[in-house]
Amino acid sequence: MELNNNKHNHKPEDEDRLSMLTDDILLSILGALDITTSVRTGILSTRWKHLPWLLRELTIDCKDFLSIPHPNPIEVEHMDKAMASLTKAARSFLAVPRSEAAITRLQLKLYLVNNYSDVIGPLVSQAIDSGKVEDLDLAIIDEKLPDDCYNEDMVRQAHSVDGFFSAHPSVLHCLSRLSLYNICFSDWDIHHLLFDCCKQLKHLYLSNCDAGGLSAWKIHAPDSKLTVLELRLCCLGKLEVSCLPKLERLCWDSWICPYTPLSFDVVPSLKELNLICIAMVDHQGFKLSKVLKDTTSVENLTLNFQGEKIWIKLEGKQLCTAFNKLRKLSLHGIFVEFDLLWMIVLLEAAPTIGIFDIEIWEHPCIVDNEERRQIFGDRTSPSCKVSEFKSCKEWLLREVQITGFSPMEQQMVFLRAVIGRATNLQRIVLNDYQTCDYCDEIGALPRSERLPAERAFPKGKCEQDLAVEQLIRDMPECNVKITFGN
Repeated sequence: MELNNNKHNHKPEDEDRLSMLTDDILLSILGALDITTSVRTGILSTRWKHLPWLLRELTIDCKDFLSIPHPNPIEVEHMDKAMASLTKAARSFLAVPRSEAAITRLQLKLYLVNNYSDVIGPLVSQAIDSGKVEDLDLAIIDEKLPDDCYNEDMVRQAHSVDGFFSAHPSVLHCLSRLSLYNICFSDWDIHHLLFDCCKQLKHLYLSNCDAGGLSAWKIHAPDSKLTVLELRLCCLGKLEVSCLPKLERLCWDSWICPYTPLSFDVVPSLKELNLICIAMVDHQGFKLSKVLKDTTSVENLTLNFQGEKIWIKLEGKQLCTAFNKLRKLSLHGIFVEFDLLWMIVLLEAAPTIGIFDIEIWEHPCIVDNEERRQIFGDRTSPSCKVSEFKSCKEWLLREVQITGFSPMEQQMVFLRAVIGRATNLQRIVLNDYQTCDYCDEIGALPRSERLPAERAFPKGKCEQDLAVEQLIRDMPECNVKITFGN
């Protein structure tokens, strides 16, 4: 009875301890929410009502204004409704006087549909000119899938984007990050816009963009501050990075040119390079040494072959100069049946590598039929003898990671070769295959349980101990720690 009395005698403020927190703490909570949820908090409590307008970092994302669950596909009428709501939100946050400090970073994601940009553009421009916004992250989104985009669609999208920037030049001056989708810039001087007008641009993301007709895109921007360049499904004849002195990271996901897809000249700051491609049947392969011949600062290199043929030509000592500072090498999407000993040659060329990361590709959902072979060709296992190139330098390799491990002969032979060569090796981390929704759809059992025993990840301590025993057999002095992950 006494307990019940205490329960009813709680002070009102005890019932909302969250609202008793300071503004700084509450703002950090609101900053992790989308804008619509942040604004709704004012309905629940007057204590929260003013807080969304005090956020120093603000995200206004058109997708937050779509119905839940999102319609699929997202049609024009859905975009229209989302942009109508986004425009109201932008006016609410950007048009009113701001008594507190400026918005240090505005992340704006919008659709260029109907005439909403005629309202959004002036709002953002005025906020920039008045000092309300210091830094802008802009994404102009297009929901069309690349396969559904024709050249006229991409030219039309480029015209819309160019019109937006031409009407609101202040936006360009404040841009630090820009994301564009489905654009053909054959008739648009995008180089001038990105590297002459966008003086503060540091991060550029392009998805399904090209220069028209498989033309090459040459970048020469000695005054650019660009540090990150990401390309996805961009059908360029070639990417020629002539001069980008601040560039630190480049990621190119999928190209269709059959020969060397990119080249570098002046990129003294380049530290991370990610190349991801599922090679078509006409891909001839290229020499990585040719691509990296003018780079000497790359520390992190990722090559992802997505389960098809290896699109680099195997080299050894030719790579030594470019690999001089390499600290981490990741080889992903390696078809499960491929021999792995060719990787030893890369490790010999880069004795400075500390972490070697491998991901094995095994997808029962992909049927190896004639249709697949016509598009991608036959999967031919790379062949390279370990003795073809051997560096005289001591390896600094301390950790090997394998995702998609199984006690197959190819993997066991490779790991034994690494253990025998890497005197500084401390740890081997063995993980299961990454999950795949399509693989899971074709059967009720987990994918690893549907695979042949020799391709399955060892489950339980007994299987894992047996795998370790097989691995270090005839290596009684092996002190490498072998651990199993997920």
